Amino acid sequence: MPAHIAGQLHATPAPVWLPYPDDVNAVMPSLWSDNVAKGDDGVLTIAGHPVTELAERFGTPTFVFDVDDFRSRAGLYRDAYAAAFAPEKGLSGVDVFYAGKAFLCTAVAKWVHEAGLGLDTCSLGEMMIAHAAGVPGESIGLHGNNKSLAELEYALDYGVGRIIVDSLDEVDRLEAVAAAKGVIAPVMLRVTVGVEAHTHDFIATAHEDQKFGLSVAAGKAAEAAARVVDSAHLRLDGLHSHIGSQIFDISGFQVAAARVLALRAQIMSDHGVDLPDVDLGGGFGIRYTSQDTPIPVAEMATSLAEVVAKECRGLGTNVPRISIEPGRAIVSPAVFTLYAVGTVKEVVTDSGVRTYVAVDGGMSDNIRTALYDADYSCTLANRNSDAAPAVVRVVGKHCESGDIIVRDEYMGADVAPGDLVAVPGTGAYCRALSSNYNHVARPGVLAVTPDRVDWIVTPETYSQLFANDPGMADATRQ
Repeated sequence: MPAHIAGQLHATPAPVWLPYPDDVNAVMPSLWSDNVAKGDDGVLTIAGHPVTELAERFGTPTFVFDVDDFRSRAGLYRDAYAAAFAPEKGLSGVDVFYAGKAFLCTAVAKWVHEAGLGLDTCSLGEMMIAHAAGVPGESIGLHGNNKSLAELEYALDYGVGRIIVDSLDEVDRLEAVAAAKGVIAPVMLRVTVGVEAHTHDFIATAHEDQKFGLSVAAGKAAEAAARVVDSAHLRLDGLHSHIGSQIFDISGFQVAAARVLALRAQIMSDHGVDLPDVDLGGGFGIRYTSQDTPIPVAEMATSLAEVVAKECRGLGTNVPRISIEPGRAIVSPAVFTLYAVGTVKEVVTDSGVRTYVAVDGGMSDNIRTALYDADYSCTLANRNSDAAPAVVRVVGKHCESGDIIVRDEYMGADVAPGDLVAVPGTGAYCRALSSNYNHVARPGVLAVTPDRVDWIVTPETYSQLFANDPGMADATRQ
């Protein structure tokens, strides 16, 4: 940059929510897993393992998974909700289902089951992972707005404990499959209750104009319930509601619970049946940056339990067994992505000089910034910086101007090629939504405990990447 220009411009200002750091080398503990820390040398460690050693041994980019943190969060949800919905408090207990769409592999499925949680799936592939991991069918739920015959057949053969029916078409399809197999399918109806979570439009899923669920207001939920009750091969076990994702406002859950319980009471009265289960979904928000204010787990559990008890008293019904579906809230904080810096570039903008830090991954391993306008934090992971804090933008290597990982964060102004950058909170919807854009191989997932470091998902090879291209057969042998 010409000196006369650089001398006239300041760095681009930080967003109003981004605090100026007292120590640019420090990490904010609430953004990271329990076993992440920084040593006096500025090197990030996880369960005692320096990331410099992990990068040298396993390469970058890599998703780094704190196993003990994941297990701890799963146990926190299990125990907090069990206490809030305990039968001695006049409730009927609770089930916690891990939402596998956030991130799923056989190791995670095993840890979920070992923690006493159920597992929500939404495809044949996810059910196959659960089956291979030894998760019993009764602990599985199957979601999806357009389940195929193959998926429904697999679910019934597997003995899936709940099939969450999403449409009137699916009622007929599932009845035909169950009749052909001579079994009774366990059904929950996914209903839309007109509650829009305070979240991004693309991930708010309970308002009317969207693809999921059976509308209560339009009478579709009541019609579906009547069809299921009248079927000889379907058993109506309950209702399911999901109002969005990354939610920080408890009121949406409270209103949705009240409406679902009112619908349950009406269906039980109209058809003379009991609906023993109500699922209030997931979407519990986490802290990606300092601006996020998630609701403590025990506080949310207690609030939901109070609403369920109050509404059932007012409706004069028995209290159903409640279930919830945290995914992001359990796995996201347990994972960070480790990148290597390749290029640092200062660019003159209308508001000043912006520093772009380009790393060896990008939107192929984290599409959420581009897709949802999500915000992330990051830290220099391989050393301390003595330079003044500067606002940087961490970007990827893909041929898209929107290939941004971290929009704004303070780092030492001396960040340089060869440095390591770690981005926390990448456990959910990063590896799960990863792609091969620009024919880039997807990173692996490295599970870390104090005494072990192992791949639970291996990095994709170029042979795997090109396996479906017959013209690349010779090239991958070279």
